[in-house]
Amino acid sequence: MTNKGPFVEIAKKVCPGVITIVITKDLPKIEGFYLFPLWGEEFIFPKFKKEKEKTKVGGGSGFIVSPDGYVLTCNHVVSDPIADYTVILDPKNKFKAKVLARDPLVDIAVLKIDGKNLPYLELGDSNKVELGEQVLAIGNPLGEFEDTISAGIVSGLSRKITAYGGIPFKATSLRGLIQTDAAINPGNSGGPLVNMEGKVIGINTAMVMGAENIGFAIPINYAKPILEEVMKFGKIRRPFLGVRYVILNENLAKLYKLPVDYGALVTRESFGERAVVKNSPAEKAGIKEDDILLEADGEKITEDNTLADILSRHKVGDEIEFKILRGWMEGKGEEIHLKVKLEEKK
Repeated sequence: MTNKGPFVEIAKKVCPGVITIVITKDLPKIEGFYLFPLWGEEFIFPKFKKEKEKTKVGGGSGFIVSPDGYVLTCNHVVSDPIADYTVILDPKNKFKAKVLARDPLVDIAVLKIDGKNLPYLELGDSNKVELGEQVLAIGNPLGEFEDTISAGIVSGLSRKITAYGGIPFKATSLRGLIQTDAAINPGNSGGPLVNMEGKVIGINTAMVMGAENIGFAIPINYAKPILEEVMKFGKIRRPFLGVRYVILNENLAKLYKLPVDYGALVTRESFGERAVVKNSPAEKAGIKEDDILLEADGEKITEDNTLADILSRHKVGDEIEFKILRGWMEGKGEEIHLKVKLEEKK
């Protein structure tokens, strides 16, 4: 009897719960084209009708995580708020999807489809992922080839990249990513990265253009608290501090002769606004404009560990103790400690 290897069984277990996401929008119908002469050349432009029609504008991947139809994917796959999203489970089963939550900070989104006893994937523990372990990336590359599986290994951990995509097309910094040499192509975004137990350890998010076998996945543990909140409250309850700030570094410290080269300087972004939001947790705790937030719960605030990063690891209701440098503009430089209870962002 031929040994077909472990990938076959993993595919049978995982593929039924991996879905295709089709993105459509109401766009004007094109009734033809016309030539427009410009600078001695002729350019072709479409001629639109007044009426509109549903038009496919993109696609991506995702996976079902509960029998009643909760779906995980990447935020950039479903970032257009005026588009419609359809989930294709198989040729006979299509569902209209509702986007329940988007979190651009970690590029994760939660969708919901109406269904019962749906096939779903089991979530693993991305904290236990080891360098060199075998993984499978599953998705819908190029929006055409459903249930495509590519095998590889974990090539790196805790990677930081700047990714471009979504609506509008803009840069997003992503940290703590799993690097893999399993092939990830356009359309794979939002699909699962699974281990040899068939458990999801990551969400495929990006690849490096012009390079071979360099792909990245968001650790699944980033998605777990988001999914838990959405299933419980129907939305992401983001913790809110209520300050505007600039993250300091060595260059800023030299340029403005600051006493420290790390931390978050509480400062207004434009004339007329408040650096500390009125009635916010920060104001209630006594944080003031020109304070430099040095540490939060003992974690140093830096460019690699920003205030936003630290807050993203906390929940509504958590109490954080800040180490603050105050009075530095007057040459005093007094260090104080304040406790702030985070509230829900409205």
